[in-house]
Amino acid sequence: MSDTHIVIEPVEGKKGRAAFVDIGREFAAREEHSVPQLRSEQLELVDPKKNPFFGHATVQLFIATRDGKPVGRIAAHIDHLALELPQEQGMGPGTGMFGYFDAEDEAVAHALLARAEEWLRAQGMTRVIGPLSLSIWEEPGLLVKGQDHAPTIMMGHHPAHYQGWIEGYGFAETKRLMTYDLPIDKPFPKLVQRIVQSGERNERITIRPIDMKRWDEEIRSVLHILNDAWSTNWGFVPFTDDEISHAAKKMKPIIKPQLNMIAELDGRPVAFMMVLPDMNQVLKKVDGKLFPFGWFHVLRWLRKPMGADMRVPLMGVLKEFQNSRLASQLAFMMIEYIRRNATADYNSKRGEIGWILDDNKGMIAIADTIEAVVNREYVIYEKAL
Repeated sequence: MSDTHIVIEPVEGKKGRAAFVDIGREFAAREEHSVPQLRSEQLELVDPKKNPFFGHATVQLFIATRDGKPVGRIAAHIDHLALELPQEQGMGPGTGMFGYFDAEDEAVAHALLARAEEWLRAQGMTRVIGPLSLSIWEEPGLLVKGQDHAPTIMMGHHPAHYQGWIEGYGFAETKRLMTYDLPIDKPFPKLVQRIVQSGERNERITIRPIDMKRWDEEIRSVLHILNDAWSTNWGFVPFTDDEISHAAKKMKPIIKPQLNMIAELDGRPVAFMMVLPDMNQVLKKVDGKLFPFGWFHVLRWLRKPMGADMRVPLMGVLKEFQNSRLASQLAFMMIEYIRRNATADYNSKRGEIGWILDDNKGMIAIADTIEAVVNREYVIYEKAL
């Protein structure tokens, strides 16, 4: 399908990036359950001076117009760290990416994908995967199940018809990511309770909250565990020092110590679980705007996010302990302690775990054991160039 009236131009400069972000916001506003994000945060993500992802990536943004009217957008990018990874982990030499995909109709969608492919080929890429916007750690995948409810913090939301448009252009599914819905206002099954009680009798194990007075040290410890624990996972790209520093600064305002646990074995940090209150609930209330009065609601919510849903975006156990009973025991202990704190301190009733790779048998087993249920699915596609 082609349309000679579609023009696709590369984005240049601050004004171009602002237009790119605003087009995405316009598309998001059309979706019933989409949550408007802070525009300032979205601008930072596509700013080479503010997002450390650009320190190891080459990125080109494109805007599509028809008869002078914006009708879509796409990013084409190359993560140079991903090029160095083994192909069996999903990335590897010759792998380019697309993301930030929005289109008015199928003709625009195919024109945008063709333009991204053309740019990637010119950069020497032989394969494209996506959508990834921009990093695997930001918003990976296209939502293919779960459009009937709002996403939690840092999860994408896309209309159902994008799936057909992408697949209709020759893309095939390469990986599926899942999120799990979990009621937390009732105790976990007795099996989990017994596992937790057994761990509490083990004097070698300590489960403790993150120490905010040692924040920089703690976050580096957490991300060291993450880089080790996830190192063989599909799509894994290690955090750089700049990304660790940036993440520490961005996450600190929404981190609640009693919701973020580090597990120690003989005093050594070996596992962690990060939980974030779902800021999307307040962003929806203020329509993603801090001014004139949105900042008041956001700050008040940040101090005490009562009734907030909780999302588990990251957890990990050092690789040397994986596939052992200790690994699952530490996970269940952290989940249970955080569940207790979330319900007691914030009157929370719901949690969401994810995303989880569809071949991560260990995490899927943990989710099944605590009776969590898949509520959203995302697909990452691939295509040879």
